[in-house]
Amino acid sequence: MKKLILAAAMLINLGAYAQEGAKQVFESPKMKETILKHKVVAILPFETGISYKRPPKNFDAEANKQEEKKLSRDLQNEMFTFLLRKKENYSVDFQDPDKTNTLLRKAGAFDKIDEIGIDSLAKILGVDAIIKCSYSYEKTSSEGAAIAKTILFGGLGSKTGSGQLVMQIKNANDGELLWRFSKAMDDGVFSSAGQLMERMMRKVSRNFPYEK
Repeated sequence: MKKLILAAAMLINLGAYAQEGAKQVFESPKMKETILKHKVVAILPFETGISYKRPPKNFDAEANKQEEKKLSRDLQNEMFTFLLRKKENYSVDFQDPDKTNTLLRKAGAFDKIDEIGIDSLAKILGVDAIIKCSYSYEKTSSEGAAIAKTILFGGLGSKTGSGQLVMQIKNANDGELLWRFSKAMDDGVFSSAGQLMERMMRKVSRNFPYEK
């Protein structure tokens, strides 16, 4: 019986990895030529969405909205931290998110990013390009249940949700899309924003245009 349970858990886990393996990458014909002119790049706050496959009985819409806002800031900061740690590997500098967000707030643009053109945002920030990301996450099981599965199966079957990462690089002068990366991801019970970003960037790194 235990062997059957373990085999089933392994199949579920392999299925999750298969789903996570799907990715799409777009490169503009002008990308390689254009990014040679870039010196400073800004990372916008992430567009985040958190939903539930089965909403909990005590679901609080306002608390969920606050969780999305926190995740947005956390992922923006964690991406900058990751890139800063490996800055010698990149051909550009990345603007500190604190400066990015301060400039956006001063211009009254922080809560209206989707209503403003990329070229206008780039002028506000004084950068050559903008990284715009979205991360949508659907929670599929409770954290408590995932912990129980982790203990039972030794790490197998501990998926708590599924997410979709979309990362775009847009040119400052004309707002043109130079590069787009899309990837389905699974989230584990012990994933912090930092751990999640590490996983994201490891998947992106082979395709990241600013990698030397």
